[in-house]
Order: sequence, then structure tokens, then C-alpha cells
Amino acid sequence: MLTTSRTMAEVVEPLRPKSRPIVRIGIFLISHSILLSVVCFAAGVLALLLLPVLAKKTYISENALMPGSASPMLSTKDVLEANKLITDLTKSSSKETREIPSILRKHMAYLGAEVSYHKFQPTSNKFHPLHFFSSPNIGIVQENQSSVSYNVNVVAIIRAPQGDGKEAIVIVSPYNSMRVTNAEALLLGIASSVFSLLSRVTWLAKDIIWVAADSTHGEYDSVAAWLRDYHSPNFRDVVSETFRRAGTMGAALVIKVSDKSVEVDTLSIYAEASNGQMPNLDLINIVNYLAVHGQGFRVKVDKFSSLLNSLFLKVMGQIFETIGKLAKSLNPQWKFGIPATDYIDGAVTLASSLYNQALGVPTGSHGAFRDYQIDAITMEISTKVSFSNKARQKEFLLRSGRLVEGIVRSVNNLLEKFHQSFFLYLLTSPGKFVSVGVYMVAFGLIVAPLPIVAASLYINAHKESSPSGKVKDTSVETFKSWKWLSAVRTMFVVHLWGAVVMLLPYFICQLPDYSQTSRVLIWFLLSAISLLVLYLLPGFHKTEKEDWVLLKSATISAATIGLCLMSVINFSTAEIGALLIVPMCLLASPLRFELKAACNLMLFFIGCPPIAYMIVKGLYGGFGNVDAAGEFWSWMETLWVWNSSTYIYICMVHLPCWLLCARILLH
Repeated sequence: MLTTSRTMAEVVEPLRPKSRPIVRIGIFLISHSILLSVVCFAAGVLALLLLPVLAKKTYISENALMPGSASPMLSTKDVLEANKLITDLTKSSSKETREIPSILRKHMAYLGAEVSYHKFQPTSNKFHPLHFFSSPNIGIVQENQSSVSYNVNVVAIIRAPQGDGKEAIVIVSPYNSMRVTNAEALLLGIASSVFSLLSRVTWLAKDIIWVAADSTHGEYDSVAAWLRDYHSPNFRDVVSETFRRAGTMGAALVIKVSDKSVEVDTLSIYAEASNGQMPNLDLINIVNYLAVHGQGFRVKVDKFSSLLNSLFLKVMGQIFETIGKLAKSLNPQWKFGIPATDYIDGAVTLASSLYNQALGVPTGSHGAFRDYQIDAITMEISTKVSFSNKARQKEFLLRSGRLVEGIVRSVNNLLEKFHQSFFLYLLTSPGKFVSVGVYMVAFGLIVAPLPIVAASLYINAHKESSPSGKVKDTSVETFKSWKWLSAVRTMFVVHLWGAVVMLLPYFICQLPDYSQTSRVLIWFLLSAISLLVLYLLPGFHKTEKEDWVLLKSATISAATIGLCLMSVINFSTAEIGALLIVPMCLLASPLRFELKAACNLMLFFIGCPPIAYMIVKGLYGGFGNVDAAGEFWSWMETLWVWNSSTYIYICMVHLPCWLLCARILLH
């Protein structure tokens, strides 16, 4: 009978199902977590360096745009009308009176537009935690109100003869209502010439709104106030008709003229909005195409010029150029690698694009439109023409006006909003971009080791809780569960402290007559006191020998969740943060006198938010220009005033993870 049972067991044993392949793969990855971490992180950094090489040329996805398909209609007659406006504005600006808005209104009305004033009070941006991700309420100043300080936007609308009034295109020209500079007068002349043409054409299918935005107290506030009132109608506006509206805005174009002298007429494009939002790539593509091929402008986007002489980028450019030549010699169809000079230029432009998106602060007043999901960019035109040369000035007005005309004509052809091209991308030049499907690979490789290492640490901690390496006793099971909850509790308390640190500036800003350095010191002091209070809570400061392993596992898990959530809100912030947090979390362990301890201390030093800011600022702008306390406070103030999610990330993800790693180091 016993023999029979043994025989049956031997027969049944091979019939037991094996583990699923995904389970076996997971076990394999966890057992080789150290090697996997090194390989994935190195591959992620390499993929990030390869982005300028993998960038593709831009192309227009929406066929209906058809840029350059029609000949420009803007003539010298429109330029003459613009010159009259420039002359009137120049004469009036010397008196420093409030006549400039009335001059603009008369000129717009003469062109046949519906004109109205939009008066609003300037607001002071202050940090308030309850107003995060929202904007202060800027209301219209009614005509019968006697306000001493107010700005005046002059708004003109042309109704499209071929449209139904449901769609509109916006042209914004910032100006100073007290005194117009020569560059601003030229800018208003460009907008006027285009407006003069559009008031006569018959092909217009969308209403045209020209907003002469008063930038006396800031360009962004004037545009944001008008947009807020445009999208928030009230009964008083409907009755009095003091605020005129058109249809839904399909696109917006902010035009600026720079007074800097350049060798070649240049068009600079600024596209970044709040929290890394970008307009549809087709809008940038048509501006670039029409400016280069239509009017002969040199188009450029923002770049970190200080990195152009970087030895590291030069070496990487030479390496990729050599690899590209080798690949082409093996197979002429392999198109890999770019010249070293192109790689350097693409890398510094990519770094600028990453930084501007990660900062989360708009690079121009076009950012106010993106808050309403309206595609918009800022065009800043720099000319080599002297403002006193009237003949060259007319030529400049003609070329710039025809450029704006072509952009308006392309957007006018659309039957819907921009949707065909990319919204998530990084620019390496005006004509090259990296799509989301490419740059997410680098982020995925850098972050991939985190969950695997967290699982490996958790499993190893469980094995160490039993002498045999396997947990069999229920009392041991209860003990290890308690230890796991203790690590999670510690992690939760530290993240709660991060929330306290995030809210402290609101109270610090209430203190009058304090310098930026004093405010930073008060912030650090209050943060240390709040941390001490939390540290003295029962159970927080009690540790066991193996607690740091579970705490590291919990820290890595929190970093994984924070980085992944941030990648959805603002990828660039998550990418830069991952480069700092991932190695710091993976290498964190109790200090010992060895090479690993030196690496831990170095990463702990670099990962501190103020030090990390100073290092990044020094790399981009030079270390000689870095003022430790004042610069850091100004930077953080910029983040919270503009409601940037990067501020929340620093306080709620980066700072707590840095402190938890410090706790592990000092275990």
C-alpha cells in the first residue's frame, strides 16, 4: 500500500503545472536586480544623449493648412496705413499721456473693425496654497469706476464674410500705454498692416481679433485678464455691450519686435507654456516654413549658448559622427549619426527645451492661451534695419506683414482645431523634433530599476527575518508585517513634512521688510523645527537593525510613484528629477568606509534641492553668477507664483526622498 502511494506521488509530481513565464521572468529580474539597475540606468542615459541623433525633421501633418499655396496680398497701400499709425504713436509717446489707446481705437475703427476698450486692474502675484493651479481673479474695471491704476487693452474684431461667427483667430501686439518705444510702434504697424488687408478680403472664414495688450505692468497679465473676461461673460457685459466677443479661438499669435541689433533678420519662436504644455507642432511648422521659404527670415528657438563650448558635448558629437560614418560605410542605407556641430547645436537646444518645460513657467504671454487649450506661440522679430531708415522700414513692414498674413491664411483654412500633429515633443532645432514615443524610452529605462529593486529588497528582508531563509512561523510573519508597516509609516510622516515645507512660504511672505536671504534662512529654520517635531513623534525614531532595508524599499516605491505621476503632468521635470533621484535611491545604504560610501555622500550632496539648483544654474549660466540664497528663493518664488507643478514635485517627491535617503545613510 505504501509502495502504491509512492508510485502515485511520483506519477502526479510531473503533472504539476509550472510557473507562468511572466512569473519566471519576474523572479529572474529580481534575482539579478543589481546588474539590471546598472544596465538600465546606463542605457537610459545613453538614450537621452542619443535624442539629438534620433530627432526627425518636422513636417506638416494637416494638409488643409497649405502654407505658401497662395500669393501674398499685402501691398504697399497697407504699409502706408501702418506708417501713419507709427507716426501718430511716435509723436504721442513723447508726451507720456494716455492718448495712445485712443489713437489705436480711432485707427482700428477707421479700418472698419468693431472696437472696444478692455480695462483691468493690475494684480500682484502672491503665493496662496488654496489658489494653486488657478489664477487670481482679474476683473474688468467698469467705465463709471474711478480707478487710479488700471491698464487698457484695445480690442478690435473683424467679422468674417465667409464665416458664421463661431471661430476666431487672435493676433496680440503688446504695447505700453504710457510711452510706446520704436520697436513697439513698429510692432503695432505690422499688426495694423495685416488688419488693414484682412478687413477687405473675401476669403476670410474666421473672425479676426486684434488685441493691443497693455504691457505697462506685464504682458502676461494683460492677455490673461482679457482671456478670463472673454471666457467668463456676465449679464452686465451682455446688456451694455462694452465687451465684444467673437467665436471660439482656434489659434493665437503673439507678435513682438526686438530692439536688439542683429546681422540677419531673425525670427525667434517661443512656445513653452505653464507646466510644460506645448502648442500643436503644426503651428510651429507653418511659422517656420513661411518665415524661411516665404520671407527669408532666419528662424531660431531658445538654446543654452553657454553649453556650446562644452568639452563633453564635443566628445559625444565626435563619437556619434564617427559611428555614423562607420555605419554608412557598412551599409549606405543606414542613416545614423550626424555631424558633430549639428549634434552640439541640437543638444543645447534640447537642453533648453527640457529646462523651459521643466520649469513650468510660460516663456511669453502665449502661455495664457494654453490655459484655455488654445494653440498659441510668441514670434519675436529682430531686424537689422535701423528705425530711422524709412525705406528699409517699409520693406521690413511688408515682409513681416506678409508672414503674419500667410500664418492667418493657413489657420483660416482649417475646418477644426489643430489635432493632427504632436502635442508632446521636444525641439532640437526649428526644423527638428523628438516625439513622445522616442524620449519616453529614456525615462522608462532610467526608472525601470526602481520597482524591481524595491521588490528585491522586500523579499530579502523577509528572508532575513527567518534563520532558515523561509518564513514558516506565524509569529515571525506578524513581526515582519509590523516592520513593513513601520517603514511605510516613516515614509508617510516624511512626505507629510514635505507638505508642511511646501506651505511655509505662504506664511513667510506675510512677514514685511525681509530680504530674500532672510526669507530662505527662516524657511530652512522652520523646516528644521517641523522636522524635529515629527521626529519626536512616538515610533518615528525607533529603529531595528534591518529596518533600513524595508525603509529603502518603501522610499524607492514612493519615488517610483512620484516620478511616474510627474511624467504625466510634466515629463521634463520627471526626466531631470529621475537623473538625480534614481541613483541616490538605488545606492543609499548605511555609511561605511568604502568607495560606495563616497558615492552615497556625493549623491546625497548633489541631490539636496538648493545644491541641485545651484549646480544646474551654474552649468547653464556660469557658476560666477550664482547667488546661493537669493537665487534659490527667487527661483522657488517664480515656481509658486506661476503655479508650476515643479514646485509641488520638489517639496512632495524630491525633498522627502532625499531626507529618507539621508536617514538610511545615517542608520
